[in-house]
Amino acid sequence: MVIAVGLLAGCTTPIDRVRINQVQVVGTHNSYHLRAHPSLLKLVGQRSPETAQGLDYSHRPLPEQLSRLGIRQIELDCFADPKGGLYADPRGPKQAAALGLPPVPNHDPAGRLRAPGFKVMHVQDVDYFSSVLTLVEGLQQVRAWSERHPRHFPIFILLELKEDQPDPALTRPVPFGEQELDALEAEILSVLPRKKILTPDDVRGGAATLPEALRQHGWPTLKGARGKIIFGLDNEGPVRDLYLKGHPALAGRLAFVSVPPSHPAAAWMKDNDAVEDFDRIQRLVKAGFLVRTRADADTVEARTNDTRRRDKALASGAQFISTDYPEANPAFSPYAVRFDEGIVVRTNPVNGNPSLRGVDLEKGTSDVKPH
Repeated sequence: MVIAVGLLAGCTTPIDRVRINQVQVVGTHNSYHLRAHPSLLKLVGQRSPETAQGLDYSHRPLPEQLSRLGIRQIELDCFADPKGGLYADPRGPKQAAALGLPPVPNHDPAGRLRAPGFKVMHVQDVDYFSSVLTLVEGLQQVRAWSERHPRHFPIFILLELKEDQPDPALTRPVPFGEQELDALEAEILSVLPRKKILTPDDVRGGAATLPEALRQHGWPTLKGARGKIIFGLDNEGPVRDLYLKGHPALAGRLAFVSVPPSHPAAAWMKDNDAVEDFDRIQRLVKAGFLVRTRADADTVEARTNDTRRRDKALASGAQFISTDYPEANPAFSPYAVRFDEGIVVRTNPVNGNPSLRGVDLEKGTSDVKPH
């Protein structure tokens, strides 16, 4: 019998009291990514067959990921383009044509890449096919879905700010300085109202630092966080440090950053190696932090149906388990990352309530007997 857990009189496990660090969800890596045109894959493969193999994956459109696959963490790679048009005419198709490869179709017939604003793609010129061409477009899709599903678990959006040039033959990106970081936040707020975003200030409250806030009162409950969007900055190093500059403990900022646990801004952190760093992830989760890790990378696990990294990621307690395979690619293997029985949000295996196993904490339903 399916019942609404926490809504029955006398029920001892009200879901809305669960905190958002006491759960686990599945996310997607490079959530916008579409498989490159075969000519571009061949172009990349001429220099590095392994790289081309690692790019051979696609994701459904963001709304389908959220509704059909139950994804609650997405990743968008952002290139600054303040003048517009920097990525409107990619070089890869010309290079492929020079080698006699079949023509690559225009991926932006409407010309959206010619307008100023942050662009979303993986690698400029060669691996740029994307289900959302701009950050604004991606955020608009998330907001529209969120408004249709107001009780959803907070959607965590990981932003990777791209400024690297992997090869001299590729377009040189605009580096991220203070102006670009401010423009990034302005663009986010042009789509999402401030009250829609769960920010570091919201979590910190009256505490001096984020770790102190987590010790004092912890993360918000599901009841307080439903329908919210959370941002995290994937970057470490100079870009992250610049984002922190002038914003102690991320005061006034929209996104969380990955820093050591002792840092005043520590609340969420990235640890992509769930095998090597399994014990570390568990310690972070037990200490109250949010963690994102990866279940697979570069199509390797999917091609061999190797579930070891996936299983360690799930057991680690990391709240966000990122994958390129929320559903299997039959051409490779049955490999996929998902919870049993279609659960979207499950109790965390490390710090969650064991009595809520088998319960979808977003839907608030489970095959359990009434209390």
